[in-house]
Amino acid sequence: MEGEQPIYIARSLADAQKLEEVLKSAGIEYDVEPDSYQGGFIFRSSRIGAFFYVEPEIREHAASVMQEKGFRALKI
Repeated sequence: MEGEQPIYIARSLADAQKLEEVLKSAGIEYDVEPDSYQGGFIFRSSRIGAFFYVEPEIREHAASVMQEKGFRALKI
């Protein structure tokens, strides 16, 4: 994962599985790891999500494919 950039945080298993299918169908190589993030607007709490990573040189293409399928890539 060295050098890879985060592109998405899936907050549910179903969300992660949908994105995996989108990326696999497009032939995009990615890594995914569980990690914690801060969630909630009024009552903030630490939560676990699936963090998706791609290589910097394919990030723009991956973000475009994700957007076509209704996913919003993280801004870096």
